Amino acid sequence: MTDKQLRVSKIQNGTVIDHIPGGQALNVLAIVGIDGSGGEEVSVGMNVPSDRLGRKDIVKVEDRELSAEEVDVLSLIAPRATINIVREYDVTEKLRVSRPERVVGVLSCPNANCITTAGEPVESAFEVLSDGVRCSYCDTIVREDIAALIEVS
Repeated sequence: MTDKQLRVSKIQNGTVIDHIPGGQALNVLAIVGIDGSGGEEVSVGMNVPSDRLGRKDIVKVEDRELSAEEVDVLSLIAPRATINIVREYDVTEKLRVSRPERVVGVLSCPNANCITTAGEPVESAFEVLSDGVRCSYCDTIVREDIAALIEVS
């Protein structure tokens, strides 16, 4: 190891999310509900060199495996991400995210006139498009900055 390399230790058990687009690691943490208050041990690498992406982010979460719903939402902002499940320091599963057809209750509609933002007890629902998402109620299409719509629980 040279003086110019940064070393992040291996995790014993948990999840490594790799190939996140550069600058999106904090949005990934929001998706999985990690804000630092729960005491989770987290390592984050942001804007590290990547042959595939140019720059990428990496998130390691000790003692936590992602749910299918978390992976679905993650796919909206990191469609080329890989999920590595680590058990006893070894990668036991390696998964690529895949985009779901629909996400419910995880994004907020940016349309102020949408029924989901008008104070009605309606859970948001979006159809996932090849280049964005469409609100199932008001048909608003969002193609950029989908991460800004993530409802943090």
